[in-house]
Amino acid sequence: MYSDFSLVYDLLMTDVDYSKWADYIESIFRRYEVKPEIILDLACGTGSLTLELAKRGYDMIGIDISSEMLNRAVEKADSSGVFPLWICQDMRSFELYGTVDAIVCTMDSLNYILDMNDIREVFRLAGNYLNPGGLFIFDLNTPYKFEHVFADNLFYEIRDDIAFLWQNRYNPANKICDFDLTFFVREKGDLYKRFDERQKQRAWSYEEIQSAVCGSGLELTDVFDVFSFENPSQTSERWLFIVKK
Repeated sequence: MYSDFSLVYDLLMTDVDYSKWADYIESIFRRYEVKPEIILDLACGTGSLTLELAKRGYDMIGIDISSEMLNRAVEKADSSGVFPLWICQDMRSFELYGTVDAIVCTMDSLNYILDMNDIREVFRLAGNYLNPGGLFIFDLNTPYKFEHVFADNLFYEIRDDIAFLWQNRYNPANKICDFDLTFFVREKGDLYKRFDERQKQRAWSYEEIQSAVCGSGLELTDVFDVFSFENPSQTSERWLFIVKK
C-alpha cells in the first residue's frame, strides 16, 4: 500500500498548512491545560506534521504502515535538524516501548479504518499507551462530505509537475467510498510517469465514534469544526475530536 503513492503524496499536500495544524494542536493543549512532552503522530505519512511539532520542542514518535512513506519522512528529517523516532506499524496493532502524553492522528487517517472492531482496537491501544490526563486528538471526514462532496464525483487537477484524476464511488449502504486515483508525474522534460492507486474510506458517524471509544479507558470530551472551537454544523466537512485518558 502506498508504494507509488508515497512518491506523489507531498506534491498533492502542498496546500496543507502544517504550521497551522501545529498551531491548532498547541491551542488545544492550552485549552485543556496539558503540557505534553512526548507525542505520538499516528498514521504520520511522510512526517510533515511530526517534524513541525518536533521543531517546536516536542519529543515525537511517528508511526505509519507504509515503509515508503517513512523513508520520505527520514529524508526530510535529515535536512530539518530534528530526529523523531519513526516506527513502521499498522495503527490497528501498534506497540510502543512506553507511554506518551498525547496522540494526534490527522488528515482523516481514521476514515481509512473500515471495520468497527478495528477502530475499537485503535482506541483501546490509545488508551493503553496514553498517560493519565493525556489527549487523543484526531479528525474525520464527515458523513456529509461523503454524501455530498465525495459522492460519485470525479475530480481532477492539472499542474506543471503533476496531474491527477480522482473518481469516487460512495456506497451509502456500507458507508464506504472507493477512490480510484490516477497520477501523471513529470519526470524529465515532457516525460510523465503514470501511477494508479485505489483507496477506501468509511464515513463514521458521531454515534459510532462515541460507541467505539467506550471501554477503551478514554472519554470523548468534545467535537469541533476543524481549526475552531465551534460546534459542527450539519454541513461541516471535517470534525476534530478530543478524547481524554
